[in-house]
Amino acid sequence: MEWEAPALVLSATPYGEGSAIVHVLTGEYGLYHGLARGGSSSRGRAVWQTGNLVRARWVARLSEQLGTITAETVHASAARILDYPVPLAMLASLCALADGSLPEREPHLAVFQGLTSLLARISLDPEWAEREGMAEVVRWELLLLSELGFGLDLGHCALGGDSGDLKWVSPRTGRAVSDERAGEWRDRLLPLPAFVLDPDQVGTPQDWYDGLRLSGHFLHRDAFGQRHRPVPEARGRLADMIARKADIVPPGQAGEDEPAEPD
Repeated sequence: MEWEAPALVLSATPYGEGSAIVHVLTGEYGLYHGLARGGSSSRGRAVWQTGNLVRARWVARLSEQLGTITAETVHASAARILDYPVPLAMLASLCALADGSLPEREPHLAVFQGLTSLLARISLDPEWAEREGMAEVVRWELLLLSELGFGLDLGHCALGGDSGDLKWVSPRTGRAVSDERAGEWRDRLLPLPAFVLDPDQVGTPQDWYDGLRLSGHFLHRDAFGQRHRPVPEARGRLADMIARKADIVPPGQAGEDEPAEPD
């Protein structure tokens, strides 16, 4: 059993004497784990750096085995942004979310393509990432939720209000609510930043934080909660950075459950 394909390195953990257990994401084969011999050596660490795009080859005698994996670097993402804390935190969060939420060996081409494109742009233009990249990070998180079967319904107001006035999302149903119809439940709803619905908008730090609250709630409850896993710490660190940019003191861990309201 074997395959060869472009892959994103999501994580690498030292194993034994000089080897590493690596997790990679491919478009055709999905999330795969493998043993990289020499993966913990100085040369191996350069290849298996989180966020790298590689040409990977996985081989096993039986399909259910861990298998061994080798790779050649195509694009080294993290090495280009070591001096940029926020873009580096974006990269770490994105890879950790994909690694922790995607089922193994199940293709999700849209997630792979979106993540590959986003990591490339972050690493090639970290100043763009600082100015506008967070809007794309939130959009990718919402794409991830949709691919996992937990997509939000943001196309129209759940209460029959004006679809051009969507400003809120129910934390229980994931359905959008217009500002007019939010009424007394407004304080219990999640803000819906305009950039989520309009790809031409990039938002402000406050908008980014609101977007992270929105996607984080459903990542915590659905994508990770149903697998009895915590949302990765890397994602919380990114949310804390954005909160500081927006001059916000977060009330708690990003992604905490919000109070629910009636239908």
